[in-house]
Amino acid sequence: MPGVSPYKIKKHPLQKTLSKRILVTGYGGFLGESICRILLQRGYQVRGLARRLYPNLAQQGVECIEGSIADDQAVSKAIKGVQAVIHTAAIAGVWGKAAQYQSINVDATDLLLRRSQNNDVQAFVYTSSPSVTFDGKPQSGINESVPYPTRWLCDYPRTKAIAEEHVLSANDPKRFATCALRPHLIWGVGDPHLIPRVIERCRQGKLRRVGNGRNLIDTVHVEHAAQAHLLALEKMLSGDLRASGRAYFITDDHPVECWDWISTILACAGQMPPKAWISMPTAYRIGAALETIYRWTGKTQEPPMTRFVALQLGIDHYFDISAAKDRLGYAPNLNRDAKIEEMRRWLMPSS
Repeated sequence: MPGVSPYKIKKHPLQKTLSKRILVTGYGGFLGESICRILLQRGYQVRGLARRLYPNLAQQGVECIEGSIADDQAVSKAIKGVQAVIHTAAIAGVWGKAAQYQSINVDATDLLLRRSQNNDVQAFVYTSSPSVTFDGKPQSGINESVPYPTRWLCDYPRTKAIAEEHVLSANDPKRFATCALRPHLIWGVGDPHLIPRVIERCRQGKLRRVGNGRNLIDTVHVEHAAQAHLLALEKMLSGDLRASGRAYFITDDHPVECWDWISTILACAGQMPPKAWISMPTAYRIGAALETIYRWTGKTQEPPMTRFVALQLGIDHYFDISAAKDRLGYAPNLNRDAKIEEMRRWLMPSS
C-alpha cells in the first residue's frame, strides 16, 4: 500500500468543514483509495460507493457501501447525509460497447448530479480526463480554453466529455458548486492499470515504440492527483467562487519524452525496452484496420492497436496547469526520482 501523503496536513481554520461527510465513488480504485486516505488524514468522514466492498479501507475508517453508480437505490443510499461528492468511478479504456460507456460515464453521472441536488449536497468534484479535448492533433501545452472536439476516436473520451459538460452546467456556486479535474496518466505504487500493462506487453514481445518516441507527454503521480481533488473540494466548500464551474488539467508539471517514460517503467521492473519501432502513420493505419476487423467479427477484446492509442503514443500531449495553480492552489512538489525509486522497490521487492 502506498505510504502517507507527503503533503503537510495543516489544521483547518473551519472545524465545521472537517465534520462534513464526503462520498467518494469508485473509492476502491487506484485514485479513489488515495483520495480516501487524504480525506481521512484531513479529518473528514468518508463514505465510499463501489460495486464491491473494500475491507482494508473499512478498517481505516471509510463507510463502505456496495452498489453500482447506475443503481438509483444504491446512489440514493450513498448520497443521504453527505455534504460533498467526489466522483471518480467510470468505465475507462478505448474499446467496448457504446451503450456501456453511455450508461456508466454519462447516465450514472447524471443520476449522481440529480440525487446530489435533491439532497442539498454542497460540492461535486468530477474526475474527468484530458482526452475530452483530444481530436487527434498534438496537444502541446494547451490550456482549458480548448473546446471539446467534434470528432471522436473512441467512446471513452466522448462520454467523459458529455458527462463533464453536464457537471459544469450544473454549477450553482452558492448552492451546488461543481468542477472537473483532468488528471493525465496517473502513476505510482499500486497502479493496477498503466504500469502493469506496459510491463506485460513488453514481456510478451508486443511492445513497439511508435514514432521517434521523443514526443512530450504529461503524467501525474497518484498523490498529486488526490491532493488536487482535496484542494478543489475545500475551495468549493469554503465558498470560493473562482474554483467552481470549470475544468482543470492536473499533471506533475514535468513533461517527459514518451519513450523515456516507458523505458523508465520497464527499468523499474527489470525489463529492457524493445528496439523495434513503427512509424506513427503506420500504427494509425494498422489501428484503423484492426478496429474495422474487430467490429465486423464481433470481437469484444481490445485490439492490439487502435487509432487512439497510436496517436497517444506518437504525438505530444502535455498541458498548461496554470489554472489549477492559480484557482486551486495546486503545487505539485513530490520528489519524482524518489517516487520512481519507490516504484522500483514495489515492482522488484527482492532487489
